[in-house]
Amino acid sequence: MEKELFLENSYQTSCETFIEEINENKVVLNQTVFYPSGGGQPFDTGILKQGNNEFKVIKVKREQGKVIHYLEDATNLSLGEVTAQINWDRRYRFMRYHTLLHVIAGHLYNKFSALATSNEIYEDNRARIDIKFEEEVPEDYFTVMEKEIHDIIEENHLISTRSLPREEVEKIPGSIKTVINLLPKSIQTIRLVDISELDEQACGGTHIKSTNEIGDFSFTKIKNKGKNTKRIDMILND
Repeated sequence: MEKELFLENSYQTSCETFIEEINENKVVLNQTVFYPSGGGQPFDTGILKQGNNEFKVIKVKREQGKVIHYLEDATNLSLGEVTAQINWDRRYRFMRYHTLLHVIAGHLYNKFSALATSNEIYEDNRARIDIKFEEEVPEDYFTVMEKEIHDIIEENHLISTRSLPREEVEKIPGSIKTVINLLPKSIQTIRLVDISELDEQACGGTHIKSTNEIGDFSFTKIKNKGKNTKRIDMILND
């Protein structure tokens, strides 16, 4: 299995690697900085460099346990050494959104024991998260929720990751256990993303180093998505 460098360092933008498989326009590397679609976060784009040639990576997916890099055109690409380089602006925007979604989920769990049921980051600079509350929350709360999240971001909580055996993670109290129960039993090592003093969740996505990197954001819409469930739409204000 190829080494997924984005799990170790979300800020790594390139690596020297080796092409192990080429199938038409699909490529498998022995290690990669490219994040495949997953957990509501879109894939990375970028290039592969081999000699004097550059090949555009237009999509990355996980298929049958492998990270597959889809190229715009693989003509003249051959098995062997290559440099992989991601589009950093795209990746960093997704990192900021992904961490913002964790902050919202952590805050609402701590305040209401509410659980995030799904989330998605869109390529056109927006994101959303669905939150299920244990009981109905007064509507006037949602007029102050955005300020609460801004205050948390400005507190500059540090973010770190760790990996633990599944049996240890299942003993951690809180919302983590709910998420772990949804993962296949075949996954025995769990990567946790921790936002200090706020939240820790199982997650395979990419994140920034501290909450103040999220920057300014706005909630664009809050709507009902079923009993005691809210969908929160947001944008980063760059």
